[in-house]
Amino acid sequence: MTNISIHIQKTNGHAAPGKLADAEIHFNGGELDGLKLVGFAVWRSRDGRGEDVTFPARQFVSQGERRSFALLRWVEKREAQERLRTVVLDAYRAAHGNDGAAH
Repeated sequence: MTNISIHIQKTNGHAAPGKLADAEIHFNGGELDGLKLVGFAVWRSRDGRGEDVTFPARQFVSQGERRSFALLRWVEKREAQERLRTVVLDAYRAAHGNDGAAH
């Protein structure tokens, strides 16, 4: 059985404006044991009333426009992404004010 833990790395003041932290998903047990998925970020929401999470993405240019391709997508139910977004935000909020990772 695979369990996950969310590790939060707060920004050091040299990040993009509004970026609060980076987040990683660490896998424990099962086939993914010892691996981590990086590329998540916690941002101050645009309206300034909370936080939002971005998922790992690859940027590319199409017809002169810069776009991004999400690397982590839902399979059957769109709610799966929202559940993960909530888990990452909960870990960020638990770690806020602490130096270290939230599990």
